[in-house]
Amino acid sequence: MKTLTGVKMLKKITYAALAAAVFTQPVHANEADVKRAVETRLGVQGAAVKKLPYAGLYEVVTEGQILYTDEGVNIFINGDLIDSKTAENLTQKKLFSVLPFDHAVKIVRGNGKRVIATFEDPNCGYCKRLAKDLQKMNDVTIYTFLYPVLSQDSLDKSRSIWCSTDRVKAWNDWMLNDVAPAAKGNCPTPIEKIMGLGAKMNIRGTPTILLPNGMRMPGAVPVAEIEKALAAVK
Repeated sequence: MKTLTGVKMLKKITYAALAAAVFTQPVHANEADVKRAVETRLGVQGAAVKKLPYAGLYEVVTEGQILYTDEGVNIFINGDLIDSKTAENLTQKKLFSVLPFDHAVKIVRGNGKRVIATFEDPNCGYCKRLAKDLQKMNDVTIYTFLYPVLSQDSLDKSRSIWCSTDRVKAWNDWMLNDVAPAAKGNCPTPIEKIMGLGAKMNIRGTPTILLPNGMRMPGAVPVAEIEKALAAVK
């Protein structure tokens, strides 16, 4: 008689537990019940919980992270949820809508109707190239999250930019003209929170461009490609 190896047995148990948790649903669960259970088990407050029309799943948004759970809160799923009919990445699309935009440097050009977000390090050469290329775009709002991953100097410059009276001018002066920000970086900043958020979102390099439909565009993407991608946003 054959026996399962430890790894195969673990996989079998994991898949079975996942299937049972997702498809075996308590009768009386609702969003309020799930929210209370989620907050207790994760040790958080203020989680946003919404029932989804997929396999009895609930969406949980907490501290810049999106998880999925079942009605009994037996499991948490950390991964992208993709609509098989449209190929739309529902997780990434939702993540864009819950970004803490008040923690970004906001640049508005023209009517600002189109929106993108970027994660950038002030000492990143590709970020400087992107900043110059983005000058060619009009009718767009750009939310730039300071994401100093390269060095201590990157962190110091990010703090100084954030503490400037005019953040947009300080950012552009540095990124476009190499004029270092003069402000002392001793004011309260959201940079540590953004660093944590970027890690949760698995943003590993700068620049990273995010679109409202959840699409990610890593690197100094040419403006023509950004324009094309934005045109496809519904």
